[in-house]
Amino acid sequence: MHILIIEDEPKTGDYLQRGLRESGFTVSLARSGREGLHLATEEEVDLVVLDVMLPGMSGWEVLAQLRAREGTAQLPVLFLTARDEVQDRVKGLELGADDYLVKPFAFVELVARIRTLLRRAPARDDALLCIGDMEIDVIARKVRRQGIPVVLTAQEFNLLHLLARREGQVLSRSLIASQVWDMNFDSDTNVIDAAIRRLRRKLDDPFAQKLIHTRRGMGYVCEVSA
Repeated sequence: MHILIIEDEPKTGDYLQRGLRESGFTVSLARSGREGLHLATEEEVDLVVLDVMLPGMSGWEVLAQLRAREGTAQLPVLFLTARDEVQDRVKGLELGADDYLVKPFAFVELVARIRTLLRRAPARDDALLCIGDMEIDVIARKVRRQGIPVVLTAQEFNLLHLLARREGQVLSRSLIASQVWDMNFDSDTNVIDAAIRRLRRKLDDPFAQKLIHTRRGMGYVCEVSA
């Protein structure tokens, strides 16, 4: 599960990022409201932990924008803020927040609330993804092309699943790195390109129709080419 933290206080943001990663989550951290809104709409995020007092765009404004957009209208949002007045809690919930936790807080309580919200959230993935002659059984984590099983490692499946559920969208190397490997992309490494080559050898090379394409200078896309 991918958690987005939107928190401008450096120590708090770093503490949350480290702690949630140690709890088994993939975590992104934004230091401003505008950056957080951008990441929430560009990345595959499962839940947002949001502060109210943020530079440039407040947490109230970020939440209102998220709820107004089709792709993020149902995204679970947990306010984590020092604003503890009753009217602040009411405002947050009326704007569409799913939970409201006041600082200072117990980290174990935060994790418990996050897990509760994630359990309530509707599954966003289709059980079966079909692109061209490829079928991906998301639940069983199995892939077939023309009815023929394609055996993938766990990481190769995660990479393909990311590309497939964003069919037709060009994904940058940095986005792939953060989503599949939970790391910042280093332009001096070829880890993403090497992973794509391995996936292509199994998924595309044995078949006439190619599904994974390079967009030079931009990234990779999964789609049936014309």
